[in-house]
Amino acid sequence: MAEAPGSQEWQDRPEAGGRIGQGTMRFLAFRVGRPAARFITFFVAFYFMLRRGKERAASRAYLRRVLGRRASAFEVYRHFLHFSTVTLDRLYLMADRFARFDVRTSGLEQLDEILKLGKGTLLLSAHLGSFDALRVLSLRRPDVKLRILLDVGQNSRLSEMLNGLNPKLAATIVDARRPGVELVLEMQAALEQNAIVSTLADRLRPGNPVVVAKFLGEDAPFPASPWMFAGALRVPVVLAFGLYRGGNRYELHFERFDCELPRDRRERDAALQEVVQRFAQRLEHFTRLDPYNWFNLYDFWNAPAHPISPVRRDADQHGGVESRAG
Repeated sequence: MAEAPGSQEWQDRPEAGGRIGQGTMRFLAFRVGRPAARFITFFVAFYFMLRRGKERAASRAYLRRVLGRRASAFEVYRHFLHFSTVTLDRLYLMADRFARFDVRTSGLEQLDEILKLGKGTLLLSAHLGSFDALRVLSLRRPDVKLRILLDVGQNSRLSEMLNGLNPKLAATIVDARRPGVELVLEMQAALEQNAIVSTLADRLRPGNPVVVAKFLGEDAPFPASPWMFAGALRVPVVLAFGLYRGGNRYELHFERFDCELPRDRRERDAALQEVVQRFAQRLEHFTRLDPYNWFNLYDFWNAPAHPISPVRRDADQHGGVESRAG
C-alpha cells in the first residue's frame, strides 16, 4: 500500500494539438468523412510519434513488457496510430454516430442481471481501447441513467469540443477534480436511482491512496479509491473494456467482478490487495488481446516506494463514506 507520488507526470504532459488542430479534425470528421479523416490520422500519428519523446519512450517500454521483446519503430508507430484513430472515433461516438461502426459485445447479459437488482452499478474500465464505445449501452438500455466520472481538465480543449457535439451527454459527466466529498455524494445519489456510474480504475491522481499489483510481470501502482467506494457502498461492480480491432470494428467486453471488502480495517488491506490484483490480471488479459489499445503513455510502472495504509486516508478524503454506507 502506498501514496501516489507527488509527480504529476501524466497530468503535466501538454495537450495534443491546439484549437486549430482539433477544429480541423472536427471539420474533416464531419464534412469529409471518416475514411478521409482516418487516412490523415496516419500522418498525425507519425507527427506526434516524432514530436513526443516521452510518450514514444513510454510506448516502447510498455510494448517491451507486453510483447516480451524490444519493440520496433513500426510497432511504436502502430501504437500511436491506434491512439489517433480511437481519438478520431470519439467525435462520432459523442455525436451518436454509432451506425458507422461494427460493435460486437460479450457479457452484456451480466450487466442486465445486475441492473435488475435495483442497486445501481459501478462500471469500471481503464485507458485501454475506447471508453466512449461503451456508450452503445445507451442504445440497449435507454431507460438507465449514466454518470461518467472523468478528469475533464486533463484535455480541456478536447473535452470542450466533444461536449459541444452532445450537450446532453456532457451533462452526465462528473469532473474528477471536484472535492472528494462532492464526488462521493453525487455518485452515491446516482446509484440509489439504479444508475450506471462509470469511471477508469487504472490511473492515479497525486496524493491518492495506492495499491501496488503485479501487471505485465512488474509491480505497478493502481488507485485504491474506486474499490474502496464500491466496498463501502456494497455496490455491484462490472468491468468493461472497449477494444479497437481495426477498420470500423470495436469489441465490448463486460464481466461481473466480485468486490467484497470486510468492514474490519485489519482485514481490509489484504482483501483490497487481492481485489486490485485480480483487476490487474483482467486488465492484463485484455491488454494482451490487442496490445496496441493501451493508452497510458507515461511511466506507468514507476511505483511509489514508501508503503502506507490507504484505508483511513481514503475515508477521510471522501468525507467518511464508510459511515454513511452503514
